[in-house]
Amino acid sequence: MGDILVTLLLLLSFILFYLYQPLQNQPRQTAAEKVIQPKSPPVEQNLTLPVPKLDIPETNCTMTVEEFIRMAQQENKAEFSPVPVFRDVPLEESLLAAGAKVGDPVFIRIFKQESLLEVWIKSDNIYHFLKAYKICAYSGKLGPKRKEGDRQAPEGFYRVGRGSLNPHSKFHLSFNLGYPNAYDRAHGRTGSYLMVHGNCVSIGCYAMTDAKIEEIYSLVEKALKKGQRAVQVHIYPFRMTEENMAAYSHYRWYDFWENLKEGYDYFEAERLPPKITVKHKQYVISEHDE
Repeated sequence: MGDILVTLLLLLSFILFYLYQPLQNQPRQTAAEKVIQPKSPPVEQNLTLPVPKLDIPETNCTMTVEEFIRMAQQENKAEFSPVPVFRDVPLEESLLAAGAKVGDPVFIRIFKQESLLEVWIKSDNIYHFLKAYKICAYSGKLGPKRKEGDRQAPEGFYRVGRGSLNPHSKFHLSFNLGYPNAYDRAHGRTGSYLMVHGNCVSIGCYAMTDAKIEEIYSLVEKALKKGQRAVQVHIYPFRMTEENMAAYSHYRWYDFWENLKEGYDYFEAERLPPKITVKHKQYVISEHDE
């Protein structure tokens, strides 16, 4: 009986020895490692992640990530549109587009803020846009000229006749705007020799490059020689749109500019320069009579 018990104990010892040995060979984890070790899901588990949504406060809308990516891809495919820049179109091309020729009646508008001089030409009984010229230099700021020596370029409605042309100007070529006109005189304004000329320098005039004044001067001169009584030159502080007027409503010259806007609006609607007179220190805009 004792031999049997000894034999059973030996067998049990061998069994325990072989079962315990693999467990001893495994590395032991510290307490810290056991804490930070994340639980991994079973390999065979099928994970489903929710699609996050983006709230865009500026547009007050909600879009998924897929919609946002698709929108970005479409934007990248959009054609690039450069900011338009001023382009000096050849005069011959402009005349062809307007259906006109040198010698036809012309009309000029000047915009201070935009530094632009526009020439319009008459064809089919209305005026068509011919060409815009970048003003090289003008002195002063927005607002009318008030007195001799203030170095301010004028604003208002002026007329250029054949006697206003100066082909021998020390500024290459020039024509006199006729400042002060009846409105200016009614307001006690003084000044003289306010021109559109070349040489790109200004102390109260609107100066162009020599090449540009040659074109403008030729258009004015030949229109006058062919029979146009006078070329109207309308000078504005800026394009007299409702938006611009609202933006400058706090300026001291706003009432004056409202009076100028009447002439601007007439031409915009009729494509004909209005008849301009002065009454009670105000410009009076009447129907075109040329």
